[in-house]
Amino acid sequence: MLLEDQRFLHEDLERLEQGISDRIAEEPKHIRDRLNRDHQIAGFLSRIQQQSQRLIEIYKDTESRTREIQSISTGDPFDEFYKQVTEVKDFHRRYPNEPVENLERAYKRKGPGEGELAVTEVDSMFSGEEGFGRFLDLTTLHEDYLNLQGVKRISYIQYLEQFDVFTSPICPVKRVDKMSDQYFNYVRRLLSYLEDFLKRTRPLEDLDKLFWSFGQEFEHAWEANEVEGWADESQPTTSAPITEGTGEGIWCPDCEKEFKNDNVYKSHLTGKKHINAAKARMSNGVTGAAASNGNSSRAVLRLKERAIAEREFRIKKMTSVMQSQRSDTRVNVERKQGMTERERQIELDALFAESAILAPQGGHDSDDDSDSSEKIYNPLKLPLAWDGKPIPYWLYKLHGLGVEFPCEICGNFVYMGRRAFDKHFNEARHIYGLKCLGVTNTTLFREITGIEDALKLWDKIQRDKKVEKTGGENVVQMEDADGNVMPEKVYYEYVLIKAPKYQRIKLTRLQSTKAGSSLGPRTDISVPPSRAAGPNMTMALRTRLNTVTDERSLGTLAYWAGHEPDRS
Repeated sequence: MLLEDQRFLHEDLERLEQGISDRIAEEPKHIRDRLNRDHQIAGFLSRIQQQSQRLIEIYKDTESRTREIQSISTGDPFDEFYKQVTEVKDFHRRYPNEPVENLERAYKRKGPGEGELAVTEVDSMFSGEEGFGRFLDLTTLHEDYLNLQGVKRISYIQYLEQFDVFTSPICPVKRVDKMSDQYFNYVRRLLSYLEDFLKRTRPLEDLDKLFWSFGQEFEHAWEANEVEGWADESQPTTSAPITEGTGEGIWCPDCEKEFKNDNVYKSHLTGKKHINAAKARMSNGVTGAAASNGNSSRAVLRLKERAIAEREFRIKKMTSVMQSQRSDTRVNVERKQGMTERERQIELDALFAESAILAPQGGHDSDDDSDSSEKIYNPLKLPLAWDGKPIPYWLYKLHGLGVEFPCEICGNFVYMGRRAFDKHFNEARHIYGLKCLGVTNTTLFREITGIEDALKLWDKIQRDKKVEKTGGENVVQMEDADGNVMPEKVYYEYVLIKAPKYQRIKLTRLQSTKAGSSLGPRTDISVPPSRAAGPNMTMALRTRLNTVTDERSLGTLAYWAGHEPDRS
């Protein structure tokens, strides 16, 4: 029944295309759902390739197709029909429990209430540290790196920054030590993890083509002897080798030292230290021993170097592709180092349970979608985050969001938490409320939330400003006999008290017709001719007399070297 198989394959391909289009039209918010969708699409694409290959084979078998077409078109059609029905019944009689595949339901997008599994393939695909493909989990490889020969102990954050660097001085592993099985297994496991991580996080990309391009780049670099750290050492070391280290000077592989000057490099070749290092290196079978064993041993050694160098080259290329995950991993590790074990566990549980509270996608009517999106489980009435979900309870307690801070100036608006309360003093609502009360300088009214308190404070500020302004305008200045200008208080305390008694100036009584009226004419100032003060002092006292504007009742102001005023 080739024609029936052909029809079935065409139907299967159309159902697969429809299932892919339905999933591409959606854009899940959570990374877990997005990865689950991508892996489903990748599985559909693989099945399309398999079914297409089978369909091509059927089309190539022209003889069988022609024979079946002739058997159907010739003879009695009912005989052929009942013959095929009999074959179908015999098949199900032999296999009674054979399931019948429903293509329409097999590739349809299912919602949570339509038989969709709560635990998907993605849940078991990533570890808790990887966070559904957002971060790298290199903790085991970090321990393997620390166990290598010649490696100093570094932190996990430092390892994340330099795990793709295999040359000195950052990588302390010498070239001779890289030939060990321990180092080879380490780079093999590191490369295998990076490739597997890339396949799990990017299921829809053509990674085989990407890996093939990495291999081609390595082939060209190896043939040109341009692989960093793996230059061919079969040639004598009289000339400077390919630069390693910082890449600015000449690298000596025997001494494992970089020289900035070519003359210094050539002169150190005859030194005792270099000769001993070269002998030790030859004894380890890197240069001289390999050459003495013939071309075959050298070729075997070069093949082993090529295998290690290729893995290092691929690791560098893989890391360059995953720069975003690498930087995010470093930030995530630094953040988790400041958290307790309980906080880490809470965050991990929240990560796995995050997608469970999302609204169902697909498989429901629009009314059902609106109802389900409104029904969010929030019994504690927690505030909602930016994604519309309640924030964690520990974060709610940490920021004190359960404490209410009302503000009467803002129209009795209640702020939840101290942070929001302190922030609202600089917001437009509070500033507008103060301006409605007539307050212009809002910086002095921080922590003031009552209208009555704000008005009292503003009145006091206005009174203090008036007093300060009036006091500055009514300052009386006096001038002594020498022409020195000073305030009135200083003048009477330090000038008149020290003046001789014979310098007596009498200030007569000021007459006033009634309280509050203007002062009457001022009487002359009697000064003894022989003992009179200088003209400057006389002018100063007259200035003082002119400034007296309010005595209410009649009175006499007389100041003289500690004597009481004369009121006669």
